Amino acid sequence: MNGAALVVGGASGIGRSCAAALAQADWSVVVADRQAAEDGEAVALDVRDRDALRAAAAQIAGRHGSIGAVVYAAGTARVTPILEIGADEWELVAAVNLTGAFNVLQACAPHMPAGASLTFLSSIDSAAPVPGLAHYCAAKAGLEALVRSAALELGERGLRVNAVLPGVVRTPLMEPVLARPEVESAFVGQTPLGRIADGADIADVVTFLASPGARWVTGVSLPVDGGMALREHPRLLQPD
Repeated sequence: MNGAALVVGGASGIGRSCAAALAQADWSVVVADRQAAEDGEAVALDVRDRDALRAAAAQIAGRHGSIGAVVYAAGTARVTPILEIGADEWELVAAVNLTGAFNVLQACAPHMPAGASLTFLSSIDSAAPVPGLAHYCAAKAGLEALVRSAALELGERGLRVNAVLPGVVRTPLMEPVLARPEVESAFVGQTPLGRIADGADIADVVTFLASPGARWVTGVSLPVDGGMALREHPRLLQPD
């Protein structure tokens, strides 16, 4: 593949699975994360730091000739009733899930050749409100609006921009929620394919979108959820 594949948020969870899948598909993978990656080429970055992102993108493009694919897998969530969400919590969730994606797009796109792709990890929660996740749902809905706008504008440069919408995936972020047996069983019962996804289920689709096989796909929000969005979301807030 031409250029590097940059996986933002690639040290753990879905991002780590994406980095592994892209490497298996012969990409030169660079992982950017606040955490140190265990192996491979990595850079420590905070997606809220615009200047650091721009410097890192230029350095990666310089080492690899260009950036051929970007995967934005950074994310965070909190389960909090809407009237109890504080300013700091709102700003953190919005910054990581939405503003950080915008920062990465602006930093990387100038170093991406025609045919390159950007894929952003959203969520099926972007379209279906979930009690306790108002800030997360709003940020992910905004992310998908950003993806469509970017696909429209950057198509003139030959760049493709898409979003992948997972349902529930077994990751460190979700472990505290899935540790409640009644919640895990509710998610499994809601999913027509009958299980909780693992990271590879998402990463394989992300890798396809970065490949020449997806060369005519842009501006898409693609659910990869085992059919979970076809049914009502289980309740996450504890009853009073």
